[in-house]
Amino acid sequence: MLFNKSMEMYLETIYILEKDHKHAHVVDIAEGLGVTKPSVSKAMTKLKNEGYVNKESYSYITLTEKGRRAAEQIYHKHCIVTEFLERSLDLSPEEASLNACRMEHVITDKMLMAIEAYLEKAIK
Repeated sequence: MLFNKSMEMYLETIYILEKDHKHAHVVDIAEGLGVTKPSVSKAMTKLKNEGYVNKESYSYITLTEKGRRAAEQIYHKHCIVTEFLERSLDLSPEEASLNACRMEHVITDKMLMAIEAYLEKAIK
C-alpha cells in the first residue's frame, strides 16, 4: 500500500497513542487529528483491510506488526525533521514539530538521509 498523507497521519497518531496508552480509541484519534469519528472509522476499515491495524467493532485499535513498522518509519522521519529544524533554523520545538508534520510526508528518502548526515556532523 502506498500511503497518502492522511493514512500516514492515522498510523503515526495510533503509534503515539499506543506508546502512551497501549491502544487507541476512535475518539482519541479523531480528537488528535481534528477529524470526525466516521472519518476515523472509514480509515480504520481501510487500514485493517490492508493489514496495518487490529480493530474490533466498538473496541480499541492497535497496530499490527506491519502497521508498527510503517508507523515507526513515519514517526522516525517526523523526529529527524523536527530535530533538523530546531538545530539548523533555531525554531522552537513547537514550531519545528508543526512544520515537520507537514514536511515529513513529502521529503524523499535521499533528503532524509542527508538530514541525518547533517545532524550527525552537527552533534560531533
